[in-house]
Amino acid sequence: MQTLFLAPTGFDAGLTSITLGLIRALQQSGLRVGFVKPIAQGADTSEPERSTHFARAICHANPPEPLPMERVEHLLSQGEIDQLMEEIVSLYQQASHNVDLMIVEGLVPDQKQVFSTYLNTKIARNLQAQTILVTAANKLASHEIAEQLEMSIQAFGGQPDQIAGYILNRVGKDQDAEQLALEILESGSLLQKHRLSMLGAIPNEPELLAPRTLDVAHYLQARVLHAGQISRRRVRSMAVTARTVPNVVHLLKPGALIITPGDREDIVLATSMAAMNGVPLAGLLLTCDSLPDPRIQQLCHQAFTSGLPVMASTHNTFETTSVLTNMSRQVPADDLERMERVIDFVAENLNTEKLKRDVGSPREQRMPPPAFRYQLIEKARKAGKRIVLPEGNEPRTVKAAAICHEKRIAHCVLIGNREEILQVAEAQGVALPDSVEILDPNEVRGRYIEPMVELRKGKGLNAPMAEQQLEDNVVLGTMMLALGEVDGLVSGAVHTTANTIRPALQLIKTSPGSRLVSSIFFMLMPEQVLVYGDCAVNPDPSAEDLADIAIQSADSAAAFGIPPRVAMISYSTGSSGSGSDVEKVREATRIAREKRPQLVIDGPMQYDAASVESVGRQKAPDSPVAGRANVFVFPDLNTGNTTYKAVQRSAGVVSVGPMLQGLRKPVNDLSRGALVDDIVYTIALTAIQSVQ
Repeated sequence: MQTLFLAPTGFDAGLTSITLGLIRALQQSGLRVGFVKPIAQGADTSEPERSTHFARAICHANPPEPLPMERVEHLLSQGEIDQLMEEIVSLYQQASHNVDLMIVEGLVPDQKQVFSTYLNTKIARNLQAQTILVTAANKLASHEIAEQLEMSIQAFGGQPDQIAGYILNRVGKDQDAEQLALEILESGSLLQKHRLSMLGAIPNEPELLAPRTLDVAHYLQARVLHAGQISRRRVRSMAVTARTVPNVVHLLKPGALIITPGDREDIVLATSMAAMNGVPLAGLLLTCDSLPDPRIQQLCHQAFTSGLPVMASTHNTFETTSVLTNMSRQVPADDLERMERVIDFVAENLNTEKLKRDVGSPREQRMPPPAFRYQLIEKARKAGKRIVLPEGNEPRTVKAAAICHEKRIAHCVLIGNREEILQVAEAQGVALPDSVEILDPNEVRGRYIEPMVELRKGKGLNAPMAEQQLEDNVVLGTMMLALGEVDGLVSGAVHTTANTIRPALQLIKTSPGSRLVSSIFFMLMPEQVLVYGDCAVNPDPSAEDLADIAIQSADSAAAFGIPPRVAMISYSTGSSGSGSDVEKVREATRIAREKRPQLVIDGPMQYDAASVESVGRQKAPDSPVAGRANVFVFPDLNTGNTTYKAVQRSAGVVSVGPMLQGLRKPVNDLSRGALVDDIVYTIALTAIQSVQ
């Protein structure tokens, strides 16, 4: 088993972010990655060790608790370095069970703990690990980076097989990574001798440094007057306002923290107006231990009781801003959203092909959530499809469209009034790319009337009726799809499931060989992705319908890289129970096997027998599915919908979907509580479906 040891070449290299990003990048290839941080660092021992905490919470690794620094210092002071190494090896062994690859995070240099480099080299040797060097490039010239790398190479023994490569962090956005790597290589004789590979160049991205407004309040020990969305909004800029309102209007932008003395009522009023106009400011911070006149506060009541966080500091304005400039850039332990974005960003900018080749194929064919999300985006990029979004002026949808174009996931078409959509984008701080197409329904509706009448002529639809129905942008988008002008449709952020599906059934219709339209959810469990069907469409399917749902769900799983093992869920396993509901599932299993002899399917089967290996061996010892199922087909909508929501909410599992199956062309529905990322992934799903 290969072991990679990550060590920084200097201070503030961003070692934790790089380490966790590397774990994510390797998980995306389907590898089972183990992790350990042998020695804890950090002044606040009441807080969890950050690397271990985030590895558990986000990367779903199971690392043991690291050794406390006090224990390490005690052993070193007693000269018991061998005992220390034994304890570190013990932690490593605990973390390395049933994994394909181990990642070990070293110590960060510290002025109090001058032994960090010594210990890093000892740990790497004792674990027989290859070392990856991590260095921050934002304050160094290429020759200085080369000097740091060469010093570290010498410290780790100077042998080429001991160093796997290096990663540069915080590279300037205007720097060419390949050119920088060449300059570094040419600046050091050891680097040239070893032909040391650059495994990644992580761009400097200020957006990832944005703390929550809540973090600022805690750091300043500010009094929260109105919480608003204090735990969700992020401080992307700080505006210290000492001028009159006309001169600060341009500072009232999304993510801005407005800092002003509490008696500057003009600034308070302007900030409140911006908030009421939909600008998602990070917050209003009142300084000098003063508050606006109560009459002004009453006038601003609506803004203060909306999403705008309002805080008060006892410091004056200068002291407040001075304190904030020293605020740590580390991600707080409870800010999982920000750390998830940091990890994904690092993973996207790593080149791990060499490392993957060295590791080889994973022990077991599986689809962990990082690999699923990665393949989803990669397949969508290759598909290059055009997806229509009828809810074009919905803020989350606008953000999702911008992300899809930035990441080349799909070409999005927003239906709606151009000015309104651009205003929504500006208010959300979204730079909508020119490549995002905006289609005004009032300008194009007329050209779809005649084709819609033709499609629905058997149902007695006439032109006035068609024109009226086309007032609904979902119907308009569905007509675009029916005529082949777009490749897929995504809706549901503000519409019901029926609003999305009904036009599709009327205008798109089912694909050849499909009896019905059904749905699946991709459930992103910690260890692997499971498929649940049908949880959104068919209330009480017959045995024939259930067999079709099983086949559709298995085909969908296979299309997204999940080798299907289908469990037909019931309250009974095998022949242990009877009743009409069990018989329906038994008959559906027989029909599915008859239609698809090669399909790995079994049922009826209880959920625990399908999902838990020990239970499966006991209840169905001869089943090829029991304990290993990854596609779960439920007997009816009541069971399926209840189960998916229970798992999603109780276990904190992300679900992607519902994805509709059985239509001639892909149409997908969103939950009305969908997050921006949910919409992005659904757009990617839809793009991939269009090439199947």
